[in-house]
Formats: sequence, structure tokens, C-alpha cells
Amino acid sequence: MEILGYIASVLIGISLGLVGSGGSILTVPALVYLMNVNPLLATTSSLFIVGVTSLVGGLRAYSKKIVDFESVTEFGIPSIFSIFITRHYILPALPNHLFTISNISVSKEMFLMIIFAILMLAASFSMMRNTIPEQDAGQAQPERHNKALPLMLLGLFVGVITGLLGAGGGFLIIPSLVLFLKLPMKKAVGTSLLIIAINSLLGFLFSLKQFEYNWTLLISFTVLSIAGLFIGSKLSEKIPGASLKKGFGWFVLAMGIYIIVKELFIK
Repeated sequence: MEILGYIASVLIGISLGLVGSGGSILTVPALVYLMNVNPLLATTSSLFIVGVTSLVGGLRAYSKKIVDFESVTEFGIPSIFSIFITRHYILPALPNHLFTISNISVSKEMFLMIIFAILMLAASFSMMRNTIPEQDAGQAQPERHNKALPLMLLGLFVGVITGLLGAGGGFLIIPSLVLFLKLPMKKAVGTSLLIIAINSLLGFLFSLKQFEYNWTLLISFTVLSIAGLFIGSKLSEKIPGASLKKGFGWFVLAMGIYIIVKELFIK
């Protein structure tokens, strides 16, 4: 199972390199089900792995001048605030036993994994719908008047997701950047990677003293994920992004269903 876990770590980077999202969707299940990491620890470990990998991708995008820093600021500042509140106050306040439904005792760990699976289902539908248009890099962008507040509100929401589940929220960030701000797809991916890096690494730092980490596992996963990032970036230049996103969407859908079935029905 560990070998599958390390293979999954490469897929994490490939996903981030291809579409600028989906890293945490693979990281948390891989850590929990393949590496036997506690779900709470897995969500925090995911922040480090995805954060460092996204930072490498974001810096590469910056070197190619395909990062929109105004969007990074408008998303990033509210996200940092909500991540801090979530990691320090909301997550610790959740009791270990939440409730019981039909003789199924729902613990904090089970609750987080089920919510994570629901997030995966939403991400898979977003990827498979393929409603994001490919835009020319030189296409003129509309004025951004009155768009800061909606972006800041979305940043707050993404921060809560990052804080609770260790998910960077790229599947929410990219559609917003492309459809709402009309950013070219490549710039949206580069911008998303930098936002995910900031959110994830700060979320990890906010939780640094709460757990004891297996640094060998974290660094191994991160190095392999970074290797996958470069593979994904190369593949994105040769394979149509729409086809890749749909294929990955089906994979994420299957993973989400598996997690729900395993948490609720398989003991």
C-alpha cells in the first residue's frame, strides 16, 4: 500500500501542474488510506505537501509572468484570516463524537472525511462539466470595478475549507478567476498555485505545534509531488486540457464515492 501512496504523491504534483488544482483531493485520501495517517493529521500534513508543491509551481508561473498579483491579494488576505480562525478555534472546538445516525457513530475524523468526499464530488462535477473557456493570453480583460468584495468573500470561504480539510480550494479559485475576472487559463492556473501555496503553508504553520509529524513521510511525498508538478507542466503543453480535466474528474468522482462508502459502511 505504501508504494501506491508514493505513486499517488506523484499524481498530486501532476494534477497541480496540469490544472492548478486537485492536489489535496489526492493527498488526504492517500495519507489516510494508503499510509495509515490519522485524518486530522492528514489534513494538516496535506497543507505542507500541497503548499510546498504549489509554491514551486507558483514561482515557475511568476518567472513566466503568468501570475495576477491583484487576485492573489484579494483572495489571500481574507483566506489567511479565515484559515487562522478555523485552525485555532473552529477545528479544536469540534467534539470527538459529533452525533449518531441509525446506529452509526459519527466522530470528528469520520465527519471530516465525509465532508472531504463531498468536496471531491463537487470538484469532479466542476472538472467534468468543462465550462471554463480557453482564452487567449492577449485578450483584453474587463474592468475590475466592484469585483473585490465578491473575491474577498470567496477567499473567506476557501480559507475555511483549507483550515478544516487541508484543501487548497483550487477547484473554486480557477473558475472564479477565469469566468468572473476573465483571466486567461494559464494565468489563472499560475495565480491559483500561488494562492494555494500561501493558504496551505500558513495553514500548516498555524497548526505546527498541534501534532507530531513524520517528516520523512512529508518530505518524501513533497519531493515526489514536485517531480510530478514538472511532469504535469510538460504534459499540459502537449495534451488538451479539457480531456485531461474530464479524465481526472471521473477519477476524483470514483475516489469520493469510495471514501463515503468506506467511512459509512466498511469497518
